[in-house]
Amino acid sequence: MLTVLLIVQVISALTIIVLVLLQQGKGADMGSAFGGGSAGSLFGAAGAANFLSRTTKWAAVVFFISTAALAYLGRPAPAASQGGVMENHPSDLSVPAVPGSTPAPAPAAPDASVPSVPATPPAAPAQPEAPAQKN
Repeated sequence: MLTVLLIVQVISALTIIVLVLLQQGKGADMGSAFGGGSAGSLFGAAGAANFLSRTTKWAAVVFFISTAALAYLGRPAPAASQGGVMENHPSDLSVPAVPGSTPAPAPAAPDASVPSVPATPPAAPAQPEAPAQKN
């Protein structure tokens, strides 16, 4: 189904390109370079412009419908679980060793004879402000 829609979209896109180039704009004769000038005699004076405009409109409608269908059919499937992105991530938080080095020894348990260091340092004494210099 996706292949068929993709083929329809490419054909409609190429059709739009050709039809737009065939149409004559004000002051631009690009359409006559591709045979648009001879189409005027077949459809009459204003018949070619109306035919090309209508055909371009329907090619654009087909293009947009195929684009919407491809977007709908190409959407990702909903996730089976409601978990987060990191749901299946391993919980091993060890740091890998640098290649070519020996592994560091495991940290030893703290010794009871060593006094513990406080977590926050004591507040520094307030220093007086220096007087401002005048220029």
